[in-house]
Amino acid sequence: MITNNFMVRTEPSVHKVFEKYPVSARKKISYLRKLIIDTAKNTDEITSIEETLKWGEPSYNTKKGSPIRIDWKEKKPQEYAMYFNCQSALVPTFKMVFGEKFNFEGNRAIIFQMNDPIPEKELKICIRAALLYHKVKKLPTLGI
Repeated sequence: MITNNFMVRTEPSVHKVFEKYPVSARKKISYLRKLIIDTAKNTDEITSIEETLKWGEPSYNTKKGSPIRIDWKEKKPQEYAMYFNCQSALVPTFKMVFGEKFNFEGNRAIIFQMNDPIPEKELKICIRAALLYHKVKKLPTLGI
């Protein structure tokens, strides 16, 4: 898909994973997908994003970034998550900057509850930091 010189490259297998989610989870995961793609599209330094599967989960990556994965798991049906590289400074920085805005799982994920609103403004800042990680990783608080 090309929009204003921005390209989303999607592996067909990603759509099959979305189809397997229960409707309520699919809506939530689709919303996270939209936030990731919209954030990438509205970031001048990013011209494309790849949507693939990693560990069976939808994954999003840019040339300058660290992958972001999103998923819902049957074991915890009231939760869904956005996962980041646990070896990066991403989640520790998000904890420091946004503290009480999010629920975290270690240094690897932001956890959302199915019925809770998402702090969209803050989440887009986190997404942008991940999508530009190799450019911002040496900046204090990743440039947030």
